[in-house]
Amino acid sequence: MLDLRKLRVLRELSRLGTVGAAAQALHLTPQAVSQQIATLGKELGVQLTEPAGRRLRLTAAARIVLRHTDAVFEQVEQMQAELAAHQSGECGQVAVAGFSTTLSALILPAVVRLKQQRPMLRTVLAEADPPESFAMLHRGETDVVISADTVRSPGGEGARFHRVPLCEDPFDVALPDGHRLADKPGLRLADLADETWIFATTGMCHDIGVAACTAAGFIPQESHAIGDWDATLSAVQVGLGVALVPRLASPAPRSGVTIRAFTSLPPCRQVFAAVREGSQESPEIAAVLGALREVATETVRQEHPEAGDAAA
Repeated sequence: MLDLRKLRVLRELSRLGTVGAAAQALHLTPQAVSQQIATLGKELGVQLTEPAGRRLRLTAAARIVLRHTDAVFEQVEQMQAELAAHQSGECGQVAVAGFSTTLSALILPAVVRLKQQRPMLRTVLAEADPPESFAMLHRGETDVVISADTVRSPGGEGARFHRVPLCEDPFDVALPDGHRLADKPGLRLADLADETWIFATTGMCHDIGVAACTAAGFIPQESHAIGDWDATLSAVQVGLGVALVPRLASPAPRSGVTIRAFTSLPPCRQVFAAVREGSQESPEIAAVLGALREVATETVRQEHPEAGDAAA
């Protein structure tokens, strides 16, 4: 009988390349990883690894095993989904991981909705950015990941999983009151080429903003890096620069700041949910995905207030 845990260890070794990296990803010791792979080889009657200098290299027999491993795990996921579907689907536990903006804008409202609709269904939340959130999904540490990619540059992490589109999240620009472009009709990103920019410290929002400016024909002058949206608006308010703000972030309105939507081709990201292939039919996971889709549809505003509508 095959031990699925040992197959998972072999798959992690193939994916990460070293015993140490596989051990860290699986929260095991390197000795335990080596022992489990050796035991799996004995059970299968083949040698799965061979020395390559100071490292281990997978054998041709191991490659044969790995070709079937993903199909085995997909079948297991489908079996578990069918067993869950046989029951009521009203109870259970679903773990959800998403980056910070989606926690308050999508995930928490979806959890509130689920508590009303399915009070016995428990959700466990974690804030995590790609690629770590997808690594968690791969390891089985979470069941649903909320992520995003851009229209022009789709991310590759979600390609290995079942994706569920949620919404489009455009970016608007935050300007200090009295800015020369605060009342300009037909605002384009290129109009801001000479501005001083405030970007997120790292990650998706930073990369999307820089890529959008580059696509608009200029290299932004990055003078400040701030990881909190409320603090970003404070910096805009005191005239330190302008900033791109995703609508899902919905930072608290601030006196002295004007939020403007772009007339055409705004920077944008596509928000989606990802689950392990085969698990999307599980009634618990399907319920979470359904709540996320409903909240996303209701949350994303199709229109944005015109210039000068900043809250007092």
